[in-house]
This record gives sequence, structure tokens and C-alpha cells, in this order.
Amino acid sequence: MNGAEPFPTPDEIGLDPLYGHGALTFSTQNGLMVFWLLAAVLNLGYVLYQWRVAKKKEQLGVWLVVVGVFIALAFAYAPGVRSGWAIPEEVKTNVDWATGPVTYFLGATIAFILFLVYRKFFTNPVVAWAILNLGLLASGWAITDANFRLIVTKEDNVPIVMLVICVPFFTWLAMRKAVVNDERIAHGEAPLEKLEEEKVLVWPDLVYTELICMVIATFLLIIWSVLLKAPLEQPATSAKAPNPSKAPWYFLGLQEMLVYYDPWMAGVVLPTMIIVGLIAIPYIDFNQKGNGYFTFAQRKFAVTTFLFGFVVLWCTLIVLGTFLRGPNWNFFGPFEYWDPHKIVPLNNVNLSDMFWLGLFSTVFEEGKGWFVRELPGIILVLAYLALLPPLLAKTVLRPFFIKMGFLRFFMLVTLIQFMACLPIKMVLRWTMNLKYIVYIPEYFFNI
Repeated sequence: MNGAEPFPTPDEIGLDPLYGHGALTFSTQNGLMVFWLLAAVLNLGYVLYQWRVAKKKEQLGVWLVVVGVFIALAFAYAPGVRSGWAIPEEVKTNVDWATGPVTYFLGATIAFILFLVYRKFFTNPVVAWAILNLGLLASGWAITDANFRLIVTKEDNVPIVMLVICVPFFTWLAMRKAVVNDERIAHGEAPLEKLEEEKVLVWPDLVYTELICMVIATFLLIIWSVLLKAPLEQPATSAKAPNPSKAPWYFLGLQEMLVYYDPWMAGVVLPTMIIVGLIAIPYIDFNQKGNGYFTFAQRKFAVTTFLFGFVVLWCTLIVLGTFLRGPNWNFFGPFEYWDPHKIVPLNNVNLSDMFWLGLFSTVFEEGKGWFVRELPGIILVLAYLALLPPLLAKTVLRPFFIKMGFLRFFMLVTLIQFMACLPIKMVLRWTMNLKYIVYIPEYFFNI
């Protein structure tokens, strides 16, 4: 966990066993009862909306059943009720396996692709509401595990829990508006944003809105600061270092990059390329459509590239670094005890080792023949950076090259190449134990 205090032992986690299983404490039971009741009230409000506003009475029976399920769960976790509804060990084992490094990242990528391809289905309000309820069921069930509960309820992990909720919601909301506008445009109608083009005055409309938002935000921050103690620790000392030692949550993506790249690459080059890319977007973008309204069909490449970089390559790395990186920076499943004595054998090798091993052993002597030793990696990196842009310009991205011109196109492809470096290196490390493509310790240069 974050902080200098050691991770609790299994005996310390399993406090007050509840009728035969040690994962659920009495306080957790009461909290879950309230959680299920709130979920029932939320679905009851949705039922009233479908009945009184949307006038879709054919769905009322289904959602009333959902309300009944949540009420039954609330009674099952009521004080004094002998509930055995803790998450089974078999389920926890399967979830821990499914959240391994390879399955976690590839699963997030596949889910992202499916969301874009079947965006009309996933942005349907009924489907989205069903997914929300499944998420509520899964999260409530998962909180019965002591290890999971200890991680997600830690004070400095609360922003990540909020991020896990907010990012999918606002991504869905934006895509829902884009789908609606695309359908309207396909039928020759104007986007929804064009229907309300009347001007709004800065005073008093905008200023009043900002003032109200400021008051609400201040109120929420005060409540937050009262209810959750600040995770302040003792002054830093080399005599007692926290394990794991983690950066603030907004830097966990960069810290995860350090696993796959040297500090000069993960801490300097890649962040610089991110900043340069954000600055260059207005100068690279040649598409004049989609200005002032949500759309996906008219800006598929731009929206896909941005969402992949932000959601998959940034937010998922923050979640990974918060919930799945434990002591000694090892991977742990959501329900796995963070054992500081866990040992994971790593046999990371460099590309030069894989290429030359068994052929020319003399080139591995330190200080001799480093250029020959790393020639395969050097050729591969140069081919990736120099040959891929013109190849794309003549094939799949030829329309972009024609419209953008030489300079803007190659700037775009270069930025995409650097963005793609991270997932490529991650997959190579996880699947082939590849540490460095180019390894030149003689000059402190590694890629």
C-alpha cells in the first residue's frame, strides 16, 4: 500500500469473523446494507422515469425485479442476519488471473475497441443502465473481500475510485451525444448543438453559474477533508522506505513507464512528446468538421487516437499502479493479499541476447564490440522510426498524407509512433521478457 506503514497481516484483516467466514466484518455488513438500499432507490427512480417521463412501460417489470433484488440483498446483509454471501474463493482466483498484466492491458484494449465498434449498442441508455447495475453488483460483492476492501477504501486511493467511475461515465456521455448527432446528420438534420445557438451573456448567466459551481465544489471539498483524513506520513528517511514506494496517483502512469524504459525515456522523452503532441493538435488537424458539436463518424481517427491515449494508455496505467502494484512493485490481483515476501522470478533478456546467443559469444564481452552487439536493435529502432512513416503514407494513411502534406503528416506519424512505443514495449516485456531493444551500458543508453 501507499505509505510507510506495513501491509496488515491476514489475521489483522480478518477481524470479527461473521458466522463462519472471516472476510466480512460487522461494519462492512452494515455499509453493504446501506449500499444495496441506495442501489434499490436509484433503480426505483429509474422505474419512475421510465413510467412518467419516457413512457416506456414495457420495461417496468424488468427494473422492478432489479429493485427487488437489491432490496433482498439489503435484507441479506442486515445486522443479525446470517448471510453467507461473501465472494467465493473460486471467483476471486479467476478474477486475480484475469487481472494479470497481459490480460489486464489486452482486455482494456479489446474493451475499448468493442466500445467504439458497437458504440450504438453500448451507448443505448437501457444497455448503459444494465451495465451500471452489473457494476454495482460486482463492486458490492467484491467489497466483501478484506484485501479488496483495504485497497479501495484507503484515503489516498479514493480519487482513483472516483476516476474509475467518472471517466467511463463521461466517455459514455460524450459518445452517446456523438451517436445521436451522427444519426441526425445521416438523416439530413442539424446536430443537437446547432438547435440552441442563442448567445449566453457572461453577466449574469455565466458568472452566476461559475459562482454556484464554486460554492458546491468548496462545500464538497470541505466535507471530503472532514470525513477522510489526509494520508500524511513521517518525514522521508532512508532508514525506513515505504514498500511499495509510489508517486502521487496522477504520476502513477509515468511511474509505470519506468518499468519498461530508462528514466531518460520514461521521464523526459515520452512526457515531452505528450506535451508537444497536445500543443501540435490544432496545427496538425486538417478536418474542419465536428467543430462545436459531438461527433464520431466525422472524426473517427482523431477521437480514437485521443481516447486510446487518454483512457487506455493513461487512466488504465493509473488504475494498474494503484490497485495492482504491491510490495516490491509486483503484480497482485484485486483479491490477493499483498505479501511483501512474494518472489516473482524474472528472466528479462535484451534483444541482443536473444539474437546473438549461441552465435558470437565474444561480442558480449564488456566494452568490446557494442555496436555489433546492438546492431539488430539499432536496425529495428531505425526501421521503426524511418521506414514506417513513408510506408503508412503509401498505404493505409495515404488519404491523410495527401490532405496534410509532408510536414504535418510526418509530425503526426512520429507522435503516434512514440505513443505506440509504450504498449509495444509493455507487451514485449510481459510476453517475451524483453527488457531492452538497444542496450548500451557503456554510454548509459538503453531503449
